[in-house]
Amino acid sequence: MGWEFLGIIFAVCAVLCAVGFYKFVYFLSIGYGFAVAGGGIAILILALVNGWSDGVLWLAALQAALFVAYGARLSGFLLVREIKNAAYRKTLKEATGDDKKMPVFVLATIWIFVSALYTAQVSPMLYRYMNEAKDLIVPLVGAAISVFGLILESVADNQKSAQKKVNPDMVATQGLYKMVRCPNYLGEIVFWTGVFVSGITAYANVGQWILAIVAYICIVFIMFNGAQRLEKRQMERYGDDPAYNEYANKTPIILPLLPIYHLNKK
Repeated sequence: MGWEFLGIIFAVCAVLCAVGFYKFVYFLSIGYGFAVAGGGIAILILALVNGWSDGVLWLAALQAALFVAYGARLSGFLLVREIKNAAYRKTLKEATGDDKKMPVFVLATIWIFVSALYTAQVSPMLYRYMNEAKDLIVPLVGAAISVFGLILESVADNQKSAQKKVNPDMVATQGLYKMVRCPNYLGEIVFWTGVFVSGITAYANVGQWILAIVAYICIVFIMFNGAQRLEKRQMERYGDDPAYNEYANKTPIILPLLPIYHLNKK
């Protein structure tokens, strides 16, 4: 399993997402991006120090760069949105109860859990190099999937911001939002699908497979849970708007082409 290396990555992720002690929602947002970026860099350094990446250093650098790009985009976007958008800060407080102080032991439990989750999420890259896998086609396919997911997330966030400036009293409905109501969450799932795929020819034992699969299932669950909570807030705010209901009833919530329109009982 490489517990000593997982421990190093866990420590890096824990340090970088500790920003959540300032505001607990940061464990799952800004700190999340920091941890993923830091985890990717830590794995690249481990690969270099241990000589795991001989002959495929460029691939290790590429995969690390993807994690850094993912983390920088996510944390940067969230920081800018929170700093510049007063309406978003208000919505965030209402959604998370951010004014309420959480007990330290609760914060510490969340911190440990998310640090372990982020470690598991980046583990496919660790196992590729720790196991000294040298194949290229599968990790390149995985990287391409992740790039597509990253682009999807970025475009979705930009389109939402642009539409909200024009019509702040309605959800985004144009561009990617014609395809699904949560294209940013779809992009997140696609990105981590690529990460999982990139490791499938490198997992050396059942434990490594289980860790990678559990991490992937968790991120998909988290995205669906996030979409469910977002839909609930939107229904409370726009539920009496015929235009919103028409849009929500005909546009899949997170997966295109699948007729899953609602995750909450109406």
